[in-house]
Amino acid sequence: MDTVPDCQDCGDTPEKVVMLAERAAQIAGAKTREIQTITGQTRMLALNATIEAARAGEAGRSFAIVAGEVKAVSSEIGALAARMESELRDALDQVRAVGKRMAHEVRGQRLVDLCLNAIEIIDRNLYERTCDVRWWATDAAVTDAVRPDHERSRTERRLGIILEAYTVYLDIWVCDRNGAVVANGRPERYPGVAGTDVSRETWFQQAMAACSANDFAVADVTRCAVLGGGAVATYAAPIRPDGLTSGPADGVLGIHFDWAPQAHAVVDGIRLSPDEAKRTRVLLVDARGRVLAASDRRGELTETLDLNVKSGKSGFHQDRNGRLAAFHTTPGYETYRGLGWAGVIIQDPA
Repeated sequence: MDTVPDCQDCGDTPEKVVMLAERAAQIAGAKTREIQTITGQTRMLALNATIEAARAGEAGRSFAIVAGEVKAVSSEIGALAARMESELRDALDQVRAVGKRMAHEVRGQRLVDLCLNAIEIIDRNLYERTCDVRWWATDAAVTDAVRPDHERSRTERRLGIILEAYTVYLDIWVCDRNGAVVANGRPERYPGVAGTDVSRETWFQQAMAACSANDFAVADVTRCAVLGGGAVATYAAPIRPDGLTSGPADGVLGIHFDWAPQAHAVVDGIRLSPDEAKRTRVLLVDARGRVLAASDRRGELTETLDLNVKSGKSGFHQDRNGRLAAFHTTPGYETYRGLGWAGVIIQDPA
């Protein structure tokens, strides 16, 4: 007898529908073959009975009639079994197709939801960075640091205290209006920072042009040579005299978010089964599709994916090999609108 897949442990999932349809198709096929075997044996008995009736002559005529009727009934049963198998096969093929579409949709939407979870976590994290830089820019030690008579060591001590409490940063820089770094929070670790010219950096230029205390600037995630080549997401805000909320800026405060460990915690923390984790790649990408973080650590800041995320805020598609790619772009968080980044999951078939 044919074996059929065991679906007792599948749970109430679309995949179980497909397995049950497959099981039903195999059972129907097996039973139809049993019926065909029985009807074949019956026709053979009827044929033998007909032959024996012919040998018996007139005495076997009535028996020959019965044998003929048995043969006819057997043929009808065989034809009915064949029609039943064909009709069941068509119906079960449709059930399998529906089940596969359901499984595809459920699996795809689940991955989209996980992508949203990833990008929401990083957005909330980065929203806090925008809050940090804006209020730290009003700190007295920071506003005093851009004055000609500032005490650099005092500012460095103050920034060092902040960094001890906020471990998600590599360093904090105070820059004067000309773009020169006049103080940083970790001079012992990064001695080459003081005096660095950042006047051409977009985050510095945008912060200097900010009109209010609610404005901030942010740069793409990049590696910073003077910070040991570490990957940073830099947020900046204008420094105004005495912490004023408007008016010309005396300088810029730049905070360098330690990108890699924080981003890796997000992509590594997505809830996947052990089997899924082996065949799944979780990513954070920027608006251009550049890989910012990857659960397999491949292509970070160098690989660019063509996900066509401009087609919508979220979606998924499956290639010819069964690989499923899902994404969800940033919804933003509070006053942080996001940078067009997306959470992405690429999963190979089981």
